[in-house]
Amino acid sequence: MRGWPVTLTEGPVGLRPLRHRDAATWRELRVRNADWLRPWEPTNPETPLFRSGLGPYVSMVHTMRREARQGLALPWVVTHEDRFAGQLTIGAIVWGSARSAQIGYWVDKQVAGRGVIPTAVALAVDHCFFTVGLHRLEANIRPENAASRRVVEKLGFREEGIRRRHLHIDGAWRDHLCYALTVEDVPGGLRARWLAERKQAFPRRT
Repeated sequence: MRGWPVTLTEGPVGLRPLRHRDAATWRELRVRNADWLRPWEPTNPETPLFRSGLGPYVSMVHTMRREARQGLALPWVVTHEDRFAGQLTIGAIVWGSARSAQIGYWVDKQVAGRGVIPTAVALAVDHCFFTVGLHRLEANIRPENAASRRVVEKLGFREEGIRRRHLHIDGAWRDHLCYALTVEDVPGGLRARWLAERKQAFPRRT
């Protein structure tokens, strides 16, 4: 796939491909953040929240690397100050006349609220639109997940309606709100727009 593998950075925030040697760090973060993530994480036997072994991570890496080779996903680690802070995946890529994909992400509670995920999403969106060649990106979020909704709303994703019983999460089929962007929505790039808005909201003191 054009534009993969790749590492992207903006200040202290980065996106880089998954590595096998991240396994111990991933396990520690997933276990420590289990209660934080449980209400929002899709039920997935390949990456259970509460397993302490390294097997689920190794399986996930193999699966995601295969999908990346096939042009079906872009699986990134989110880093903050060069430390593993979460994951962001562009998945369910459809080519042909659609050229669309879905965004999923999670972040360590210890760095939440610092603009890490909005910056990571902005980097990923620009790469998908202007290098990979996708046209539309969706983020499907539970209505109750206010923090995740704030991420996409701050970035200018438009809400397109409810998807009834869209994913199995925390023991039941849950409704999700669909948010989306197309390349026409960000002609100058999402990263530049996001950074300009942050600068305006939080001007640097002199």
